[in-house]
Amino acid sequence: MKHSILFLLSGVCLFLACQAHKEQASVVLFENGTGNYNCYRIPAIVKAPDGSLLAFAEGRLENCGDFGNVDILLRRSEDGGKNWSGMEVVADFGVLQAGNPAPVVDYFDPDYPQGRIFLFYNTGDVSEQDMRLGKGTREVHYITSVDQGKTWSKPTNITEEVHFNTTTTKGHLDWRTHASTPGHALQFKRGAYQGRIYIPANHSTGEPQDGFNEYRAYGFYSDDHGKTWSVSPDIDVPSSNEAIGTELPNGDLMLNIREQNGKTKQRLVALSSDGGASWKETYFDPSLITPVCQSSILLFEQKSQSLLIYSGPNSTDKREKMTLKFSLDGGKSWVKEKEVYEGGAAYSDLVQVDEEQVGLFYEKEFKQLVYQVFTPKAILSE
Repeated sequence: MKHSILFLLSGVCLFLACQAHKEQASVVLFENGTGNYNCYRIPAIVKAPDGSLLAFAEGRLENCGDFGNVDILLRRSEDGGKNWSGMEVVADFGVLQAGNPAPVVDYFDPDYPQGRIFLFYNTGDVSEQDMRLGKGTREVHYITSVDQGKTWSKPTNITEEVHFNTTTTKGHLDWRTHASTPGHALQFKRGAYQGRIYIPANHSTGEPQDGFNEYRAYGFYSDDHGKTWSVSPDIDVPSSNEAIGTELPNGDLMLNIREQNGKTKQRLVALSSDGGASWKETYFDPSLITPVCQSSILLFEQKSQSLLIYSGPNSTDKREKMTLKFSLDGGKSWVKEKEVYEGGAAYSDLVQVDEEQVGLFYEKEFKQLVYQVFTPKAILSE
């Protein structure tokens, strides 16, 4: 009898250990009304070359509005997300706006064999609506780190090359608003475009239109580790807005895009077979229902297979029901979904922690930014 009880207890322990490995409790990284800011929004996360996790967010000093005194903040974890450093400011624009953090690691620069982290962001001097009216200026900057995000370079302004507003030599194109992804950017790991750094983005062109139909998603990229930049063509879909991207296993680029006018209640997808230099296909994915909101996408790579993972609110009407969805065929179909949180949930970003685990960093109940780890293999076997 004693051996039977011990066997039963060991089985329970193994089950609980498996459950703990499969799904850890969420950790609150930023909470409204704490620290020096009244509001925290716009999560972005990336894994540094040494395995540290870097979680970025906007710290909004006065309120939760997009415009105002907004800084970009960082917290670091060196143990897979169990413990985190205190928050620090890594980018600001005085009493104005620095936002839309878009981090990515460059692993292919021979001058930095240990890897170099880029953080792209925007600055703005008026609200989005005034920017649409042509009353202000949005600019695009990046900073870099060669010590796992512990220190950062001075900003480099690349507006002239990637956002053609009236302050640039291509001002006649009349691009007005601008937003980098938000969420992680990407670097091509394979094929003809290996090493290309690509930042999904969006802008508005000319006078405002009903339903934000002057918005277009696009992207900008560098093949020389940030020295020079090129731009992708616009996605030719009215009101295509915040975009996030991934390289697919076949080397194609996929953008997953918000439709700002909310007509379809579905995510817009764009595919490129030449690294974003042109678009071969665009379509709305009926399996990825959505309110008007940002979402994230990630190619989760294992030795045996690659999974495409999507995160976003699984609702057509409200920012709620944060859900993970999984594809085994590069987004052609979605074979499994897991609801992470039923209540209020909005922006999110995904990061591959290791070969077994994926991290989700998301906005919860419009007052917290939380981080949680999941094991895709366990979810797929449920």
